[in-house]
Amino acid sequence: MSGINILHVEDREEDVFLLKYAFKRAQINNPVNVASDGQMAIDYLAGNGQFSDRRQFPLPCLVLLDLQLPHVIGLDVLAWIRKQPEWKRLVVIVLSSSIHDNDIIRAYELGVNGFLVKPSDANNLADMCTALKQYWLTHNRFAPDCTPGLKAV
Repeated sequence: MSGINILHVEDREEDVFLLKYAFKRAQINNPVNVASDGQMAIDYLAGNGQFSDRRQFPLPCLVLLDLQLPHVIGLDVLAWIRKQPEWKRLVVIVLSSSIHDNDIIRAYELGVNGFLVKPSDANNLADMCTALKQYWLTHNRFAPDCTPGLKAV
């Protein structure tokens, strides 16, 4: 479980901090890299620029994607991911404060694996992370080619 890399796409430093805290409480010890805007997430996944060193920026098996992002919004990042043949099997979970039905519908139309609404308090976020750990990081089986440091083909 701890060898599965996670990319957290989130622009709010407070939310990054709270998720790290919730991961600690849920005993999620997986490596997590953060992209603070949508374009950075695309560059990270594509290995562009500063993200070309895959030892420092390993490819994720799981992406936690916010929707309200600068430069490129989360739904556009999701659309980009699903257009890339090498990312068809990448597990993407929206983690957003949006409760708009249109966002939820569009995310599923674009191929999201799950849609989670950020809880308003740290205890509920820790509970959500425990559930995430149990399902996605413990019981779920990622595609066999989702190996840390290797690109899915």
